[in-house]
Amino acid sequence: MGESLIAVTGATGQLGGLVVESLLGRGVPAGRIVAGVRDEGKAAALAARGVQVRVADYARPETLGAAFDGVGRLLLVSGNEVGRRVPQHENVVRAAVKAGVELIAYTSILRADTSTMILAEEHRGTEEVVRASGLPYVLLRNGWYYENYYAFIKQAVAHGALIGSAGEGRVSAAARGDYAEAAAAVLAGEGHANKVYELAGDESFGYAELAAEVARQAGREVVYKDLPADAFAQTLTGFGVPEPLARALADADLGIKRGELFDDGRELSVLIGRPTVKLADAVAEALK
Repeated sequence: MGESLIAVTGATGQLGGLVVESLLGRGVPAGRIVAGVRDEGKAAALAARGVQVRVADYARPETLGAAFDGVGRLLLVSGNEVGRRVPQHENVVRAAVKAGVELIAYTSILRADTSTMILAEEHRGTEEVVRASGLPYVLLRNGWYYENYYAFIKQAVAHGALIGSAGEGRVSAAARGDYAEAAAAVLAGEGHANKVYELAGDESFGYAELAAEVARQAGREVVYKDLPADAFAQTLTGFGVPEPLARALADADLGIKRGELFDDGRELSVLIGRPTVKLADAVAEALK
């Protein structure tokens, strides 16, 4: 594996933080891990464990050169500023090329090349930037996260109804920790250069099944209520979800309806060497 550094951007975020933990769990020495962050203050706990904390702000390209100094392998965790992600990611890729990074991995979305979901557009654009860079790359096309449903599950128990616009579509979700382990496996392992991984959970479910599992564990009636996408988006904005995100989530449900977040290839469980987290366990976690 060599002794070059492994960098994870967005390392104080939900996914990036879990990737750093997975690398440490795999025995990568803390001193070989670079945690790229926007705010060093939020990474004090990582620094205390010996992880190198460096400012790497996608929107401030001047921070990225020093952040990637000595880095051999880089995980670009997709940013959260929807609508601004491609130019921000381009800043990271350009800096990686300049720093002589040997491998760049990017957290994309399931079947980004063919997906018609709004959320796929910026991932597709970023994949093109990564491929055009000339760097050896790994595209980690993450499917849906169970965690995306946690707030909905809590609401469903309170109101007796789970809402969405997915019809009878099936989704192959996995836990955020499953995807983080896959990224760590790639960063710490060998033989992944120029691979594209379609990552999704081992089991799929429809929203009616999700509602039934919530009802079983909560001990009260919960039904799935299918709404037109516009009505679902309006309901979400009523809950305080920002409008662009509400639209994207409703659109993602339509993608589920079309089968775009279903996958039975099991590439994720092969990569992490164990089955992915089960739906029942994810619901239990959400209800804690």
